Amino acid sequence: MSDLIGYLVTGLGIGAGFALVASGLVAIYRVTRVVNFAQGAFAVLAAMLTASLLGAGVPHGLAELGGVTLGALTGLLVGAVAVGRPGTSPGTSLIVTLGLGVLAYAVEIVIWGDQPRSYPGVPGVAELAGARLQAHYLLIIAVTVPVFALMAWFFTRTDPGRALSACASNRYAAQVVGIDVRRMGLLAFTLGGALGGLAGVLTTPVQQVTFDSDVALIVNGFAAAVLGGLTRPVVALAGGLLLGVAQTLAAGYGGGAYQVEVALVLMLTVMIVQAARTGPVAETAR
Repeated sequence: MSDLIGYLVTGLGIGAGFALVASGLVAIYRVTRVVNFAQGAFAVLAAMLTASLLGAGVPHGLAELGGVTLGALTGLLVGAVAVGRPGTSPGTSLIVTLGLGVLAYAVEIVIWGDQPRSYPGVPGVAELAGARLQAHYLLIIAVTVPVFALMAWFFTRTDPGRALSACASNRYAAQVVGIDVRRMGLLAFTLGGALGGLAGVLTTPVQQVTFDSDVALIVNGFAAAVLGGLTRPVVALAGGLLLGVAQTLAAGYGGGAYQVEVALVLMLTVMIVQAARTGPVAETAR
């Protein structure tokens, strides 16, 4: 039983990181209808910079803030290239984000090399119902929950958040009432970059990061986001937590080699179920 509890809490910590990546994907897709394949790169760049800052003597807190800021600025830059030009189709923007994600590989290797990087997080081991687990996993969970609460407040209680929600609901109606849809798209990419950066700085102390770590992050983040149809942040949170727990249980009882397969199977299952549900609706509409 203690092993099970340890796997569950560890899975929730890992899943919280997936959920942050997924929420960034959702924030961008809702407004622009673009699947941002550079989302994992935001996390990697933020983690790499944080490791460098900590190595240079910058204290915790400021170093992580620097990493998240880099993620946000990178998101803004990717957004400017991908959706900054009026008339760019979502398909074209998707390919642009994929290319920029590959470009990030070269930048990361030139600056930081190809060796894994990490840094210390919350020290010590926590005990919960007889289970011993790294205390840092509790920090990841403790940060992720209020972040999602803050996002809910932002989208419902602030003018920029309401504008983003309006663009997500109906971008043409938003334009009619004077909302700059292009600017909202750039804001969505900036928000997505910050969320990806936060995921990177939180999870690196328990999972080393390399220049190609974005592949696993985008696969797992996309799988979590797909649960909500790429439009519902709360469902993305639930999907990330579910995926993290499932992968941890698979690693604990079946071997770590099956973790990515769990994400792919979950993603394909959800997509098949959603296609089966929308199929009859489309036929009825005809």
